[in-house]
Amino acid sequence: MKVFLLCASFCAALFAQDSPVLSKSADGKYQVEIAPDDSHYFQLLRSRDLVNWTPVDLGHSSTNPLKLTDSTLPSSDGFYRIEQIPLAFSRDTDGDGRLDIIEFSANHALNAADPIPTLDGDIFLSTQARFDDLSKRDNFPGAQNVKEVKFLITNIRTNPELYFFNINRNQHHYDFAINVLNFPRNYNAFTSQTYISNTNRRNLAGSLVSHDNYTAPDGTKGIYTLEFWPTDPVAFEFIELAYDIISRNAPFMTRLAYHAPSETQRKVQRDNQDLFDASSIHTIETDELFSSTTFQPMNQQEAFGRLVASTGTETLSARDIVIFKNLPNDLTYVSGIITEIPQTPLSHVNLKAQQNNTPNAYIADAENHPDIAPLIGQNVFYRVTAEGFEIRAATQLEVETYFESIRPTQPSFPERDLSEKEIRPLWFIGFNDSNAYGGKAANVAQLGSVIGDIAPSGWAIPFYFYDEFMKHNGFYTEAQTMLADLEFQTDPVTREAMLKAFRSRIKKESTMPLWMYEALTTLQNDFPDDLTPRLRSSANAEDSTSFNGAGLYDSYTHHDDEGHISKSVKQVWASLWNYRAYEEREFYRIDHLASAMGILVHTNQKNEQANGVAVARNIFDPNWEGYYFNIQKGEDLVTNPEANSIPEELLAAKLFGNSQFELQYIRYSNQVEEGETVLTREQVLELVDHLQDINTQFANLYGQRFNPDFAMEIEFKITESGELSIKQARPYVN
Repeated sequence: MKVFLLCASFCAALFAQDSPVLSKSADGKYQVEIAPDDSHYFQLLRSRDLVNWTPVDLGHSSTNPLKLTDSTLPSSDGFYRIEQIPLAFSRDTDGDGRLDIIEFSANHALNAADPIPTLDGDIFLSTQARFDDLSKRDNFPGAQNVKEVKFLITNIRTNPELYFFNINRNQHHYDFAINVLNFPRNYNAFTSQTYISNTNRRNLAGSLVSHDNYTAPDGTKGIYTLEFWPTDPVAFEFIELAYDIISRNAPFMTRLAYHAPSETQRKVQRDNQDLFDASSIHTIETDELFSSTTFQPMNQQEAFGRLVASTGTETLSARDIVIFKNLPNDLTYVSGIITEIPQTPLSHVNLKAQQNNTPNAYIADAENHPDIAPLIGQNVFYRVTAEGFEIRAATQLEVETYFESIRPTQPSFPERDLSEKEIRPLWFIGFNDSNAYGGKAANVAQLGSVIGDIAPSGWAIPFYFYDEFMKHNGFYTEAQTMLADLEFQTDPVTREAMLKAFRSRIKKESTMPLWMYEALTTLQNDFPDDLTPRLRSSANAEDSTSFNGAGLYDSYTHHDDEGHISKSVKQVWASLWNYRAYEEREFYRIDHLASAMGILVHTNQKNEQANGVAVARNIFDPNWEGYYFNIQKGEDLVTNPEANSIPEELLAAKLFGNSQFELQYIRYSNQVEEGETVLTREQVLELVDHLQDINTQFANLYGQRFNPDFAMEIEFKITESGELSIKQARPYVN
């Protein structure tokens, strides 16, 4: 037997003159080329310490040069050696009772597992196509609808046996173990030997996830991540075992990285960072994984419309499919959305896309994309799927047919109860008063009965005030004339200009009945001198289970130097006639003159430490109780973030093997120091407690108690003094 010692850093002094040359393959992996040999086969082994050697490849060729490749990408410095073994004295390298020379053709020589039926899975993955055969698309925190193949490694303390299994036939590791590997039907025994305890562990259960839209620093696309169940604190030695055996038996994976998705597993990684650094394991942090993507399918739908590259100055309509360089603060109803910066599921942009069933995706540098740029300004068909996006030219007939098919055929008239004629403190009203004061005001009032002082205290101005104001100034008649104008109906630019002029008249060219002015004066005087009122829109076409109206209307803080509070009241009322609000109501055929604006008034909070949005649902896997959060430091709103602002994004979920909530961070805020989070674990769990109570209460009120898909969405703040304040609750429309 000949042994060649090679150095991964090309240490020339270690080469014998006739040694094979260590080089790199096209995908960056170390390889050696060996001359044909009729009577021998060869093994390539890797070591980090010249003591412990791991076989990484083996093979035989009697006709052509033989290439042996380390299946992992280079990491820290190490050594390779080649062993020449006579065919007549073949080894059993993987210890499965079958000689290497017998297993060459089937690629099983480095996996002790017995072959299994191909419909159930495989013990060697040679191609991407075979991976795809076994895969199923699933949602992971931060990565929706990605391809996943599950694996099970048995006998990890003796001769490890690796199985890649078909999730479409056996969804869970236990199913595969009993149905294919003939394990005893004892769920508790399997669980105790597979999860949570490294002492009792006999098996490793995990997933390989294909992130096709990841872009590496060198520009190459795609990465596979090796992941375990988030609550499973898999020890370093077992992570290394899994990484090595998977790399050897799925060599088509150009780039494989271990990803720790949960705080439990990140702690294991931090505590063993020296071992990771000295190993062949490549790791990837969550921030890098999800911030280096070029495409995210936010809402998988399809639509027709005119493709527009927004400059921020043009007038948009319901027939436009729009490319935005940044997330817009004001978004009218549009047919489809493309953003050139990443979004979060709870951004106003995505909430609107979900409500309206319109396609929405993040596409990096979309305006210059070769499949998009030539079609700007034309009618197009736009589809967003888990695999990617499709954009093609479309005819005017296709566009017209599409809009006729999706728009409601009958008008709707939102309820407005004008019998309530008084400004009421929030404690006086409740959930059933939404038809008089608006959904936002009624829901915040109801919040107070659920969570007490954590909800704002304040007042609600009823629809009656808006209605009397409009009649007092003749604005209903003016609005009817405007709505009937042919140019207003047909030209978006004219429509936007006329609505702007109408809002200006409401704000600046109007008067109030004396009784109304006096009632607002009393309201203003009820605020202590050192506090400032915040006036928030509370319309009757908003915050419902089918229409949340996110971002349609405006809210205002009334400052001391602005005089009478009626100025801010008029500003909120005028926002009922925002262009974006009009367009959305018009598409849904919601009667504009039946729409009404109430106002929620409470103390303005300033200099908050953080603000955020949360939904009482595991939006990635509803089978497990969970709560999803977007949070940002300071006053930069997560619903409409400033350019280049990345909010904290996390899931708190109660997962198998852990009675406590596991925190899975998807992205970290770029407004805090590295290693820090906007919210502490204690603050997250406090919010979870309140979300549970809020969801239970409102599910009953909305008649959704037995609907597993119902969830409430909240907006919250951490105040200047560090206290939690939940300022809004509405049904999550998905």
